[in-house]
Amino acid sequence: MNKLRVIIADDERPAREFLKAVLREFEEVELIGEAENGADAVEMIKALKPDLALLDLQMPEISGLEVVKLLRKPQMPLVAFVTAFDQYAVQAFELNAVDYLLKPVEKARLAATLARAGERLDQTDWREGEIEKLRNATRTYDDISRDEYLQRIPVKKREDIFLIPVNEIASIVADGELLHITTVENQKYTINFRLKDLEMRLDGRIFVRLSRGSIVNLHMIERVSPMPGGTYLVALKSGQEISSSRLQSRVLRAELLKL
Repeated sequence: MNKLRVIIADDERPAREFLKAVLREFEEVELIGEAENGADAVEMIKALKPDLALLDLQMPEISGLEVVKLLRKPQMPLVAFVTAFDQYAVQAFELNAVDYLLKPVEKARLAATLARAGERLDQTDWREGEIEKLRNATRTYDDISRDEYLQRIPVKKREDIFLIPVNEIASIVADGELLHITTVENQKYTINFRLKDLEMRLDGRIFVRLSRGSIVNLHMIERVSPMPGGTYLVALKSGQEISSSRLQSRVLRAELLKL
């Protein structure tokens, strides 16, 4: 019997270690790789050609959904998304029969996912159907979450709570467990929140990643200056200058800096 060849992708090491430990309990599974970000997951899938990819939905820079979008049809494995509870994602996956696992992953649920993967691989035309379901789930997720983006972010300062309109935010920069928010008027606020969780609640057509630790408002960009190594220095209306990562610089060039 051929083993089910699996890769996992999650930017959080404890989550990867937990999933690896559960997978080791299945003799029919061979874990052939683990990725700590979406970009590595794309390259690993292309190189190793796994049967099944377990992708964290909320990876920064390139999410699990974006990994799927970056793969060509012949490269696409079976996919199951791993996610903290996200009502819009769960609804999109349920409506389109896309497999998903909620964190913390339960062994019984994982066993069912692995069994379904084995059954699908026995079908000669499985890839066409899986790709269509993933595309439909992505469209559904975008549609149902679009009107539920945050409009204000509550920030506590001493005993007061300020409601910061998101359209006035120039940048959000992570510093460990803290997020530093800067407005267009250069007012600064700090909240205790994970950047990738906040990113999921912001409109991706307006707020874009510049690096693993920073998000900026497209409407607040004044100037983009090329830097050595293929990166950019982005100047904002708040007076800030933030460097883009090499990965996100490719995204900027492809999606924002061309007519």
